[in-house]
Amino acid sequence: MRRPSIAARLSLIVSLYTSAILLAVLGVDYLRSLATLEAEIDRGARLQTEATANALEIPLSAAVRTARALAAALNHGHFDDAGARELLRQGIADNRDVLGGALLFAPSPTGTPRPRDHDCRWRGTEVECLDGREVERGPTDTPLPHPAPVDGLSWSPPYFDDDLGQARMVTLSAAFDGGRVSLDLNLDRLTREVAALRLLDSGHAALLDAGGTFITHPLAGLALRRDIHAVPEALGLDHHPERAAELLSGHPGVIDGVDVSGDPIRLYHAPVAPPGWTLVVVLPAEEIDDDVRALALTTSAIGLLGLALMLVAITLSARAITRPLRRLVAATREVAAGRLDTPLPVHPRADEIGDLTVGFATMTRSLRDHIERLTASTAAQARIASELHIAHDIQLSILPRRLAPHPAFELHALVEPAREVGGDFYDCFALDAEHHCLVIADVAGKGVPAALFMAVAKTLVKATSTPGRGPAEVLERVNAELARDNPRCMFVTLFCAILDHRSGELIHSNAGHNPPLLLRAEGSVEPLPSQRQLVLGVMEGAHYRDARARLAPGDRLLLYTDGVTEAMDAEAGLYGEARLREALRALGPGSPRSLVEGLLDEVHAFAGDTPQADDITLMALAYRGAGVPGGD
Repeated sequence: MRRPSIAARLSLIVSLYTSAILLAVLGVDYLRSLATLEAEIDRGARLQTEATANALEIPLSAAVRTARALAAALNHGHFDDAGARELLRQGIADNRDVLGGALLFAPSPTGTPRPRDHDCRWRGTEVECLDGREVERGPTDTPLPHPAPVDGLSWSPPYFDDDLGQARMVTLSAAFDGGRVSLDLNLDRLTREVAALRLLDSGHAALLDAGGTFITHPLAGLALRRDIHAVPEALGLDHHPERAAELLSGHPGVIDGVDVSGDPIRLYHAPVAPPGWTLVVVLPAEEIDDDVRALALTTSAIGLLGLALMLVAITLSARAITRPLRRLVAATREVAAGRLDTPLPVHPRADEIGDLTVGFATMTRSLRDHIERLTASTAAQARIASELHIAHDIQLSILPRRLAPHPAFELHALVEPAREVGGDFYDCFALDAEHHCLVIADVAGKGVPAALFMAVAKTLVKATSTPGRGPAEVLERVNAELARDNPRCMFVTLFCAILDHRSGELIHSNAGHNPPLLLRAEGSVEPLPSQRQLVLGVMEGAHYRDARARLAPGDRLLLYTDGVTEAMDAEAGLYGEARLREALRALGPGSPRSLVEGLLDEVHAFAGDTPQADDITLMALAYRGAGVPGGD
């Protein structure tokens, strides 16, 4: 009996598992969607209510700032009548929501004449002010308004202004020393924003003042005439009138109510902070549930339709899944043989075979790109190696290639960088006919940064070394230049000495460098007495001291860097200063060249195949004495 094909088995297995999983997901989604979407609608209604309340606060807060600014200016400034009137006019002109305002002064308790009152109003595009004698006071126009002030401010109940065509208005008052400033705000823009607020199909909004009076309501007859305590049914609270206090508590929240038809509603309320008003958004609960159920049913229908289409797609795809495999296998064999330009078969479906085809195409492109990048990288590395080789040659050209012979001494030196370029350097140059300057130094670090720092340090040493200037003064001047602009905190250890050809006196100063070794004519080896001082480049203002020694004819002086003593063998053991002294003693009274080359051979023999970790620099001087003929 023939077994079912791979396509049939794949279609059956995938269809069964996919159908079971999708149906389970749809069932759970349907059960949870009601609560989830209701929570989202509830959250959206809360946010919309609070956002609208915040938007309503903007013009009110601007008026508060204007009132406080005017009161503060009147408290702390001294204004005549014209100045006070101009202050009021400018404050009103800066805020288009303020239709007018007044400055009212209290009678003086001593009976002295009080300042004149001022009243300014918008007239078209200009703010016009009445002369103080023309301001008429009503019975309530006292310097401090009858509502209790809060933080120096008080708000009147909203009212209709007959002079402005029944416009909704509110008056904000701010007390100052000897009177008050009052601003009249037009609430029409706020009421339009509240009336335009719409959520769901029949949701609406209302705005209440601090006492519960309706500022705006869909029923126009309630505005500024009735309050929530008298008509709780206007917001569905007739069965729970005690919840009106919760509505006016000044905190955002949600209250359940029942409209006049007996249908449940939800009241989302948020405070409008400056005057203590409350914005209320009313949503029918049935509309919330209808939207949730409709969305859940739509999701289920789409899911079931998707399931049916997916089963058909799985069946068709499974039947075709084996056809392109042979073509893909043949193409991948060509690619494996190195023919990366072999075209892969085009698979029209976005299934596993399509992903596999795309994956092989991506792999082929990546492999080709990698080979191209590797070729370019190899060329770049070769170019860098060439440039570093040139830099190596340039750096070596900075160092003295061949030290000029001198009758009083013989000198030889070499440097072996750990990389193509390094930070060690040496120098020997004449200061005058009787003195030579000897320098050896080691810059912290290796590579190009150390090489650049080395070039700067060497240039500074040679530039600051002049006849009559001791090594310590040279070090102080070089340190001042290096430390002045050194953001990377690089430093250099440096030994500087001045040799008097006639007497053999050696004046020297050591900035943190390895002390040179002195090989006496009789064969003893001892370190040159010196005090190790602060390295160069780390601290401006550092001071250095000179030390003195005297060379006798036949004495030899070895200057070196720590690349010699810190050379390591295969067991990570250090060459060390003791081994260096023994090697120096064993090499005996040879020429400086033989001494330097012999020591370098000793270090290489000790390190073996261990890679060199630091630059190696050696400089040897053999003192003959004044008037002794000789040379290299």
